Amino acid sequence: MHLAVSLLPGTSDLTGEPEFRRLVRFVQQAEAAVLDMVLLADCAPASDSGTVNNPMPFEATTLLAALATVTSRIGLVAAASTVAHQPYNLARRFASLDIISHGRAGWNATMARSPREAANFSRPEGFSDTDFRRRGEEYIGIVQGLWQGWDADALLFDKTGGRFHDPGKMHLLDHKGEFFSVRGPLNVARSPQDTPVLVFSGLSEPDLDIAARTADVILLDSGSVESAKVRHDDLKRRATAAGRDPDAVKVLTNISLAPDDSSATVADRLETQFRAKSCDGFIIQLSQLSVFDDFINRVAPELRRRGLFRDTYRGTTLRSHLGLAGGGEQ
Repeated sequence: MHLAVSLLPGTSDLTGEPEFRRLVRFVQQAEAAVLDMVLLADCAPASDSGTVNNPMPFEATTLLAALATVTSRIGLVAAASTVAHQPYNLARRFASLDIISHGRAGWNATMARSPREAANFSRPEGFSDTDFRRRGEEYIGIVQGLWQGWDADALLFDKTGGRFHDPGKMHLLDHKGEFFSVRGPLNVARSPQDTPVLVFSGLSEPDLDIAARTADVILLDSGSVESAKVRHDDLKRRATAAGRDPDAVKVLTNISLAPDDSSATVADRLETQFRAKSCDGFIIQLSQLSVFDDFINRVAPELRRRGLFRDTYRGTTLRSHLGLAGGGEQ
């Protein structure tokens, strides 16, 4: 069972001590509990959304870099929109973060058309949602292509011979598409875990094919065990139809925890869904950071007692935690 935790805007308990110190303590708790990853949001609730207007106090990729220096094993995944960033710059940023974190970085690619994002995207006249989706898929393909621009041993740094790299191990992207033209390569070395982990969340039905073809991890909203299994099996079929190993796509279901949830109720709920093969694991949504203490002190040990969750990391990279190819240690 894979377990992750999402730190969302609107989560309370970020007061009482400096925000960054509180976040450090939280992520270190998650690492001590051997969770796969922490997801960092990068948005504030809209003023008319009805959600408590308590935004994440830091830009997500900046926070990821800082948290990488005070942790050593847990995966760190930051959200970034395909609307708010150019693909070359975003690919370079996450490749750099993956090197800084020694192979623990992931990109939560968001393609949602929120009012906040719409303000950053000037949609041409007649530009439909289908066009928007094609643009998003092209964008993701560019990022993944740029991440693969250097072989692992391409950079030589040979001062004596005057060779910075082996030209045969450099791969120009030379992309000329409908929406972008990007030559590449990045001026950043190959990722320690081959490529940063690509995560999708907030998907609409038409986005599922894109996710099944490209994602490493897909996050889905909670539902009944039966509906979750239907979605899980459907995504695995789509991945297979795209020529992928279905195990190369991990499907995690959101689960919300509240202060009044008990140490057996939560464990029973997770075990029921997992044994029904309705998901590969769970992403824990917190209404309060204090709820997480109960989870790691009561629920996680109970899951280990039942043989559902590991008690140590299997490697050092996020891909190795998830059992994905390219992780280095499987």
